[in-house]
Amino acid sequence: MSEIETLLRRAKDSVRAARGILRDGFPDFAASRAYYAMFYVAEALLAYLGESYRSHAAVIAAFGRLFAKTGKIDATFHQWLIAAQNLRNIADYGVEAHVTAEQAHTACDWAEEFIRVAEKWLGQEA
Repeated sequence: MSEIETLLRRAKDSVRAARGILRDGFPDFAASRAYYAMFYVAEALLAYLGESYRSHAAVIAAFGRLFAKTGKIDATFHQWLIAAQNLRNIADYGVEAHVTAEQAHTACDWAEEFIRVAEKWLGQEA
């Protein structure tokens, strides 16, 4: 399995896990998993271009620069990726603040749509 296929598989597994965790009543953990699903998609798309980065911030910035700003993929996905990272930060590091079930559900929806769009884009480009 290629790196891109592996990352997309991890993304799908992560969003499926996020949905299960959300059903079990843990929206903070679900939001974190949904973010990781989106992060893996961004990494897969960047890998297709031969790009690789060490930090989350670098992946998000590169995705914005190489996909959103160029119009290869709608800029909404870059905005969602940033918003999902913000939810993940609340979920993983917040003491008083928490992610709501509605926010976690939305993040899961974003992740599933991001996967669909990335697979379509990669299919057209490959």
